[in-house]
Amino acid sequence: MENKMPILREASIIEEVDLKHVENTMRKISQFQAVVQNTLKKKKDYGVIPGTDKPTLLKPGAEKILMMMGLRSEFEIIDSTRDWEKRFFQYQVKCKLYKGDMLITEGFGACNTKEKKYAKSDPYTLDNTVLKMAKKRALIDATLLVASLSDIFTQDVEDLEDIEGTPVQDKISKNQLNLIQKLIKEKEVSEEDYKKALQKYYNTTEGELTKEQASDLIRRLMNMDKKQKKNNVQKNDEDKETKQEPIDVDFQEIEEDIPLPWENGAEG
Repeated sequence: MENKMPILREASIIEEVDLKHVENTMRKISQFQAVVQNTLKKKKDYGVIPGTDKPTLLKPGAEKILMMMGLRSEFEIIDSTRDWEKRFFQYQVKCKLYKGDMLITEGFGACNTKEKKYAKSDPYTLDNTVLKMAKKRALIDATLLVASLSDIFTQDVEDLEDIEGTPVQDKISKNQLNLIQKLIKEKEVSEEDYKKALQKYYNTTEGELTKEQASDLIRRLMNMDKKQKKNNVQKNDEDKETKQEPIDVDFQEIEEDIPLPWENGAEG
């Protein structure tokens, strides 16, 4: 004979609820939400996707909320795939939130190398990256749940945040693109070398560069020009009768601490 679970009607459950206690709890939740909204900073603790109703909670914001609540987090990998032959890596992570030794709630997060944001990257370099992203998503999921913040924040996994929770940046401007193309032409960088360098050092194509990356590239190109001119002056002083050769493209000489993409001519 099967054991049947008792079925309770919704009305009977509501009758057992202490409405005064519920009222006090809801008031505290509203007060806590107000504190969170006044404390967290835009673009650092949360980001805003144009066209969406709710801001997206980022990792630094989630960590601040847990600190406010006196909670600590623990992570557990519940499933993973590390297939080096097929170049595929994925992790599913559980985040547990504790108050002292008491488990309060859990959140879940997953990430894999076939996601659109990793399409242009070398899968072999992303093993740790997708693990960190899965942990981050699990942390944010647990935080939204425990703090009753789902009506204020959302969790968007479609590239709003980067490796360290940085909101997506604006794309390269037309003026930046024109200047880069002009400098590349002046330095006689081949189209093939240019594309390889963008992939290797920025993991992107020219049209997908961010404004920050474009500014960095322009600065390096301009610095290279100054350094190469100085080298050419020294060379002419040593041998004035030698005809000056075209400037070799050796971006690596620009800044030793920040290697530049192209090494055209540098390898002999």
